[in-house]
Amino acid sequence: MDLTPATTTTRYIELDVLRAVALIGVCVMNYHGYLVLEGAKYPPTNFIERIFDPWDGPLSTRFAATFVTVAGMGITLLTRRSRASGDGRALSADRWTLIRRGVLLYAFGFFLNWVWSGTILFFYGAFFVAGAMLFRLRSRWLVAIGTGAALAAAGIKWWALDRQNNGHDTSWLLDGEAVVTRSPRDLLLDTFVRGTHPLLPWLVFLCVGMVLGRLMPFSGRRRTELAIAGAACLALGYLAHDFAGLHPILASTSPLDRGVFYTLATVGSSLLAVSLIGWVAEVTSQSLVTRSLASAGRTTLTLYVGHVLVYNLLVHWLEWLRPGALGTALLFAGIYWLCAVVAATAYQRRFGIGPLEWVYRRFSSHE
Repeated sequence: MDLTPATTTTRYIELDVLRAVALIGVCVMNYHGYLVLEGAKYPPTNFIERIFDPWDGPLSTRFAATFVTVAGMGITLLTRRSRASGDGRALSADRWTLIRRGVLLYAFGFFLNWVWSGTILFFYGAFFVAGAMLFRLRSRWLVAIGTGAALAAAGIKWWALDRQNNGHDTSWLLDGEAVVTRSPRDLLLDTFVRGTHPLLPWLVFLCVGMVLGRLMPFSGRRRTELAIAGAACLALGYLAHDFAGLHPILASTSPLDRGVFYTLATVGSSLLAVSLIGWVAEVTSQSLVTRSLASAGRTTLTLYVGHVLVYNLLVHWLEWLRPGALGTALLFAGIYWLCAVVAATAYQRRFGIGPLEWVYRRFSSHE
């Protein structure tokens, strides 16, 4: 899932670290959510548990959204040379590279969803295909498309629930799953509307990342501006949720409601992450911790699939781990990621690229 060109410059180490930190958060929230479904303590009863609530807490989907934002930045960096040259053959080669990678992840994610429901890989593939169609557009058009995706998602959810409240059946739009029905219609609706990370509104996070990639490398002033913009979006999203007086769906900050203020607040948290984590990665680029995280960030596809396999091995097959309180999920995720970072660093020193990354690039290359 690493689209960044091979390089050792600080700004690309920054993206690797961002990718690693985002995936660590995804792992924590996934483990907690799945353990809750297995019977762990829920609903939350204290402040920390509310923070880590996998469905309605302030961290819910934030890490995944940042991961998609970083993917958008990677798309921009991958296509920077062809866009600058305007060469038709180079542009076509980059477009088909993105499409092949997207289709591969989309297909793999579809089957992975049978054992890990809600996997982001399925949607990640769709984001790459969308990126292939969008990477040549000017930044203002990317902003307009992202904004349109956010408004469309809120409007569709509002319309469906309004129809439902008036006695009409909208289960075809709100329910169902393609891996169960094997229906092309459900596959399309899962991808665009009702999945865990659908293009509406998640396309906005990809578009934000594509615009950010065009601003790299970030100056100190640019990082400050991004942090201020992120904090403003985050604050406005939550304040508007409380005081705007809009329809509950439109004003909701719950991920499943696809509300405009949820999207606004999540864009804010992603901007803050890009600015602050990127700055830390830049100033500590030679430290062991940063370089180890960068190694993990370049191996995210392998580590993501690994966290699925480890969970099923320890919880379902060996039954060594039982659902418990939040601490169980945090400890589980922490141990996995400590081992994963060490393993990724050692593996890359010996082989240079993760095993699934090698397959991913081998089968999506245009050469």
